[in-house]
Amino acid sequence: MTQNAQSETPAQAVDRYFKSLGWKPFRFQRSVWRAYQQGFSGLVHSATGTGKTLAVWLGPITKWMRENRDRSKWNPKRPPPLKVIWITPLRALAGDTESSLRSPLDALQIPWRLESRTGDSKASLKARQLKRLPTALITTPESLSLMLTHEALLEQLAGVEAVIVDEWHELLGTKRGIQTELALARLRRLRPEVRIWGVSATLGNLDQARDSLLGIDHDRQTRLIQGYKRKRLKLESVIPDRIDRFPWTGHIGTKMVPQVAELVEQVNSVLIFANTRSQTEIWYQQLLAQRPDWAGRIALHHGSLDRSVRRWVESGLREGSLRAVVCTSSLDLGVDFTAVDLVVQIGSPKGAARLMQRAGRSGHQPGAESRLAFVPTNAIELIELAAAQDAIRSGHLEARPLINKPLDVLAQHVVTIAIGGGFRSEELLDEIRSSYAYQSLSDQEWQWVLDFVVRGGDSLTAYPDFHRVEIDGDRYHVSDRRTITTHRMNIGTIVSDASMAVKYLKGTTLGSVEESFLSKLEPGDRFLFAGRLLSLVRIKDNAAYVKRATGSPDTVPRWMGGRISLSSELSAALRRKIAEAAAGKLVGREMKSLRNLLELQQRWSILPKQDELLIERIKSRGRYQVFLFPFEGRLVHEGLAALFAYRISRNQKTTLTMACNDYGLVLESPHQINFVEAIERGLFSTEDLIGDLSESMNATEMAKRQFRQIARVAGLIHPGFPGRQKKASHLQASSNLFFDVFCQYDPDNLLLHQSRREVLELQLEANRMLTALDRIGESQVRIQEPRKVTPLAFPLLVDKLRERVSSETLRDRVARMQAELEKAADRPSTGVEKQG
Repeated sequence: MTQNAQSETPAQAVDRYFKSLGWKPFRFQRSVWRAYQQGFSGLVHSATGTGKTLAVWLGPITKWMRENRDRSKWNPKRPPPLKVIWITPLRALAGDTESSLRSPLDALQIPWRLESRTGDSKASLKARQLKRLPTALITTPESLSLMLTHEALLEQLAGVEAVIVDEWHELLGTKRGIQTELALARLRRLRPEVRIWGVSATLGNLDQARDSLLGIDHDRQTRLIQGYKRKRLKLESVIPDRIDRFPWTGHIGTKMVPQVAELVEQVNSVLIFANTRSQTEIWYQQLLAQRPDWAGRIALHHGSLDRSVRRWVESGLREGSLRAVVCTSSLDLGVDFTAVDLVVQIGSPKGAARLMQRAGRSGHQPGAESRLAFVPTNAIELIELAAAQDAIRSGHLEARPLINKPLDVLAQHVVTIAIGGGFRSEELLDEIRSSYAYQSLSDQEWQWVLDFVVRGGDSLTAYPDFHRVEIDGDRYHVSDRRTITTHRMNIGTIVSDASMAVKYLKGTTLGSVEESFLSKLEPGDRFLFAGRLLSLVRIKDNAAYVKRATGSPDTVPRWMGGRISLSSELSAALRRKIAEAAAGKLVGREMKSLRNLLELQQRWSILPKQDELLIERIKSRGRYQVFLFPFEGRLVHEGLAALFAYRISRNQKTTLTMACNDYGLVLESPHQINFVEAIERGLFSTEDLIGDLSESMNATEMAKRQFRQIARVAGLIHPGFPGRQKKASHLQASSNLFFDVFCQYDPDNLLLHQSRREVLELQLEANRMLTALDRIGESQVRIQEPRKVTPLAFPLLVDKLRERVSSETLRDRVARMQAELEKAADRPSTGVEKQG
């Protein structure tokens, strides 16, 4: 250490570190450091790649440097005790986070011990940490909760000075976020003066985000510090040479591979995002077919690939040995790849915030420009990009809706605390109510949770397995070793579909694929996975054994991950763009490229204004079709389609089938639907919405499916131990049995009520549906009867055909339909409008 370094102040040392990187500290970073010194907790909100990590990390470092000015006493062999817990949303990010945090420690020669503790950590490291935690610990919400079950760690945890939650916007509004809130409430109880800081990007509801992170203790000093809301961002569209006037979902798709390959050729490193794992497998193969010389220079990355494969890909990106990586949201977060020059987005990301987040993966350093190229899979998606650009410019980013007091997560947490030293009821209730999510938890709900974990509630009292928590005087605790082991093995709120490992015959693991997909394959069937064409040999011991294959794939795995629906903010922006087009304003390359499509829609029907609802009625081959265009997103439209079909069928005997996309829905019937009368009878009414939805969508079956997740989190069922996992069919049967028992013998069971509420809030987006119906009710209904299927209606018609036509036949059938419609497009329109 030089004499200058010995004598410099902490502020000078930090400036020297930034200078070595070629940067200067931003004003918002200095604001965070000052706030930290003053004892504040807070949330830092700044665009991706603008230095948020250093903003929160250097706070505790500089404070320690001020308190330990005599550098001769800094001894790396005797590091300080636990000072900082860093919570990362994904364990896959822990390694990269550790590298990022270690850089300033090494540069400033801080004698801290920095380690990670996640599900991927070695058992020997975890055992050592149970005796002594490092100075700074990187962990996940699940691993932090697991540490709370070890009473021996509580004394060390009570000494923590700061907790930093990375990528809080990803945890917000999820059960993992609720799990984090409860863990933070426990840490605040162990050390009331602990500083809690969150890091967030691309978020609309910042005040709620801060409050959910920091809790509702209004005496705490808290700050919300805004960094750079927007980086320099360059968005461009890869527009097809020819835009079909009758587009359909996925019809462009891999036709754009040559253009994407050309983009990849122009830069050194590219991330190519697709919305599903299936899409990544297909695009990876198509790019290799386009450029065979890229073998070994392009790679695949998604959450179902083996960890060793993902790490190899991430290392290749950092080192610059990979030209392109085709990925899902598995590379959305945290991982710092400064070498990425360009992001390519395949298909609409369905939200302006997600688009910004992904764009920020390029130029991921302060001052650099982020560049994203958008590749539509459907021509109408170009309107979405134009709408997203408007939303970004106006700052209308998506809010993350919050979850209110889920009792399955609370029941799990109560058992966690009971194992980790036990609790008294009133003290723990007070602690839990200090969290934002459970501030309105009633005494009755609390007593129900206690009764559930102590004796299984009203219907499971006779079964000792559900007597998990014991009462000794006024103290609740767990002493049964089997209960402790089972609980520790199953802590967490992520409930994934049962999956099987995919292995070569010689034993190398490629990743995992959902059991429901593999169970449909026969030996010899070929499928794409991990960028390879594989042939199934056999399924044994919960693993699918495969070998390399040649020829063409029979199928591609379809994972059951959540469907991305158009956000409410982007839906509103989309309606504005369509209204502009209706007024003849086509602003930007995307909208101008759609001129022919939009003009044809106007000629055959209309483009609705913002205060209008477009309905198109068409008779085709003896079937009557009604197309409605609320532009509210697929999930809302699925609920509306079922609701409308139910309400129509109450007044008119008919059989209705339906299809939906992000722009609208279609109802098809062998009988003509009197839509004007249906509207007059309250088709769009919000009255008794929940009751009608429950009747229309088999809500009991939906609640039963949702209950499977709740039962697992609450500890009613567990998937088994490593190497002895239970089959999905077994878990499903067990959860269904609990559901039926509760319905019959314990109808007031709060987990039953939660399953029904989650169906409405999460699956049906009932609140958003209510808002949509209010808007529709105030809109002017424009009923059109075009002579042919219009450009807006065509993708819905194709989606209806998918239900009964194979994919090869579908493509041929659609091509014939497109050809017929293109001919008709040149003839004068005789469409008749009826006002509703």
